[in-house]
Amino acid sequence: MKTGGIFKRIAAVLGKSGAFLALSAVLAAASVLLSLYVPILFGNAIDLIAEEGISFAAIFGFLKKAGIIALVTAILQWIMGAVNNRITFDAVRNIRKLAFEKIERLPLKYIDAHAYGDLLSRVIADVDQFADGLLMGFSQLFTGVVTIFTTLGFMLFISPKVAAVAALLTPLSIFVARFIAKNTHSLFKKQSEIRGEQTALIDETVGGSKVVAAYGYQERGRARFEKINRELETTTRKAIFISSLVNPTTRFVNALVYAAVCLVGAMTVIGGGMTVGGLSAILSYATQYAKPFNEISGVIAELQNAIVCAKRIFELIDEEPEPSDGTFCDLPEIKGNVALEDVCFSYSPEKPLIQNFNLKVSPGQRVAIVGPTGCGKTTLINLLMRFYDVDSGRITVEGENISKVTRSSLRRGYGMVLQETWLKTGTIKDNIIMGKPDATEEEIVAAAKATHAHSFIKRLPQGYDTPVGEDGGSLSAGQKQLLCITRVMLSAPPMLILDEATSSIDTKTELRVQRAFEKLMKGKTSFIVAHRLSTIMSADVILVMKSGNIVEQGTHAELMKKGGFYAELYNSQFAH
Repeated sequence: MKTGGIFKRIAAVLGKSGAFLALSAVLAAASVLLSLYVPILFGNAIDLIAEEGISFAAIFGFLKKAGIIALVTAILQWIMGAVNNRITFDAVRNIRKLAFEKIERLPLKYIDAHAYGDLLSRVIADVDQFADGLLMGFSQLFTGVVTIFTTLGFMLFISPKVAAVAALLTPLSIFVARFIAKNTHSLFKKQSEIRGEQTALIDETVGGSKVVAAYGYQERGRARFEKINRELETTTRKAIFISSLVNPTTRFVNALVYAAVCLVGAMTVIGGGMTVGGLSAILSYATQYAKPFNEISGVIAELQNAIVCAKRIFELIDEEPEPSDGTFCDLPEIKGNVALEDVCFSYSPEKPLIQNFNLKVSPGQRVAIVGPTGCGKTTLINLLMRFYDVDSGRITVEGENISKVTRSSLRRGYGMVLQETWLKTGTIKDNIIMGKPDATEEEIVAAAKATHAHSFIKRLPQGYDTPVGEDGGSLSAGQKQLLCITRVMLSAPPMLILDEATSSIDTKTELRVQRAFEKLMKGKTSFIVAHRLSTIMSADVILVMKSGNIVEQGTHAELMKKGGFYAELYNSQFAH
């Protein structure tokens, strides 16, 4: 995205606060005009003294007016600051809302291909950096521009000749600032990218702290962090050093402007073209005229950083969302008829995975899917849930192509328990009723009893109202898994997907949960992914997958009698 496009996007976001923008502009203009009227008062006072001598009463009158103007200007600037904060807050809130909504609508393949930490960095750190730059832009850049043009106007009114000198030398300051800013853009872009990489590493380390400690990865983790941190430090130093050159160079140019105004102004006074009071006022305006250039150059680094951060945010917001369901209809009543016809799928074109996959499942049938790691078991589940779309072929539920029906109606038909648990911040009850928000207390307790979660929940300090932190907090892996199973038990969908659903539960509890699953799966189409083959011996049909294809199919007894790949897998687990 080009810089011009970024400014258009920022303008579009700010356009929603049009009334506040107009108010900020009026306040800025009013405060600048009032502050610039003070030099005229002092110039008139000097001319009065030069012509009539010292009159304390007249001087006090001028000072009184200047004091009132200063007080009103301060009040206007305070109100303008509050308005600018409101504009910035609204812009940041809207951008974060857009970014979060986009993350929820992004296809799973995008989430899988990008580090979570980088996404967090864009939505949190980059938006904060953008807000800082935006606030500085309003508080200094906008007011500075108004000041430049207004002071130039006042100088033209007093002495066009002197104003012309200031205006002719001004492009030097603008050229210097633009030249340096142009060279810092790439550095701030690199800085933002490295910061995202650093956030991703921190997220991985904190999220996997137990694994880090268990495998003694601390030293290597610190080494990776130090490397990224050094890169960030080096890039930041370069960016700040180069951008900081703007201020001293513009100050030097502004000093030249002031000296030239002094010289030409003094000669004009000697020639009778301007009064001493006029010279005093125009020198004050020359200082005021130069001040915004120094302020703008002082925030140039923040502005450059804000533009880069805005670019990263808008790149996320502009990502292609998951294709819309459009005018697709909901699935009819789901009984459990599922079919896969010549399905082909791969995550990358150069690495084929599932090829010409065919399967037909009848209502109430229990389908177990087994095979070595990487054979496509979880990929098949992703296709059934339409987290990914097939490359060719089709998947149907109740005879309807799932790519032609709404995703929400398809996914409502499945209950899913994964090997990796997911709990949100809230209470135990909040996590159980996620799939059925209107469930009664009796239904919740019945589901928890069925999965044998009720006993440990009642031992918690506040029972079902016990708050849990991110990803379950202090709950054990088995307890978190039981809550996920209870969630599905409560919603009672017509089809089930169990992907290593009992992998984190002890053997005794697993037997109880298996009995609960027996009740839950009765009359429901079920897909069971398992590595422990003892858990799927009662399945109606077992699909044995290898390299994305079904190599064997049948009941446990039939496959064992056949003595093929399944028998080899089974015997490897139970040989002794």
